Amino acid sequence: MEKNSTSLRTLVALTLAAGFAAPVPVFAQTNDESKDAAAPAGPHTLTANVGLFSSYRFRGIDQTFGKPAIQGGFDYAHESGFYVGNWNSNVSSGAGYPEGNIEMDFYGGWKKTFDDFGIDVGGLYYYYPGSNSTPLSFSNAKNPTQSVSGTNQNFELYVAGSWKFLTLKYNYALTDSFNLPDSKGSSYLDLTANYEVAPSWFINAHLGQFWAPNFKYVFTSGDQSINYTDWKLGVTKTIDTWSIGLAYVGTNANGSCGTAEFYCFANSLNGNGQLGSKTKDAGRGIAVLSVTRSF
Repeated sequence: MEKNSTSLRTLVALTLAAGFAAPVPVFAQTNDESKDAAAPAGPHTLTANVGLFSSYRFRGIDQTFGKPAIQGGFDYAHESGFYVGNWNSNVSSGAGYPEGNIEMDFYGGWKKTFDDFGIDVGGLYYYYPGSNSTPLSFSNAKNPTQSVSGTNQNFELYVAGSWKFLTLKYNYALTDSFNLPDSKGSSYLDLTANYEVAPSWFINAHLGQFWAPNFKYVFTSGDQSINYTDWKLGVTKTIDTWSIGLAYVGTNANGSCGTAEFYCFANSLNGNGQLGSKTKDAGRGIAVLSVTRSF
């Protein structure tokens, strides 16, 4: 318990530091058009963000056992289109990260806009410090080709295209997806819309599909893949650098705890594979409230 508390305090400190340590002149905003014209933006842009969420859903799947999450990170972009960034969140070990309670994402790529169109290509590395999958066994994976070992992690390549308020993005895993055996080559297709219906009011809609073509799990009801669809519908209100959002997130993932489906998560998971005393359908529909700020 002390380990979790310490790691979460560390995450909060890092997140707030990323948000507030940025030089103020870089992000200062003004409505004085003459000043904007006299001081054109430089080739480098550094931004940061921090937010509080009532629950963290990754591709529709519950990562915090229904509990709140503090999230944040920073991004550097060059006028050429190249960028790098980092994003962090607390997670529940029971979501598949034995002994771990922090997610750290590192990414980089190149993006460019052409009138109403845009393109974005890059790589994304997920890392869960402190997690340890070494003792875990996936003996009920249908065709395991390797043992699960080491810190939970995943590396994906992605490509995205956008038109006005629509974005279509495809992710492809070059490693076993989050240490699941035989899951290399899993992919995720994401269609997102952010449409401004009134000044500072946005409708957010999302539809995603996850595939793990090689990974199969054996249940009494028969072999099951972990392919599923997720969706989101919400509204966001922006106030200066603040954003307040409310969205409904749902999936058709197999998470019924009555039959111990794959996405039935426990409230904790240790390195010996021992689960916590409580379980929950991680793919169930839920409303998520968020408050974020950018710098």
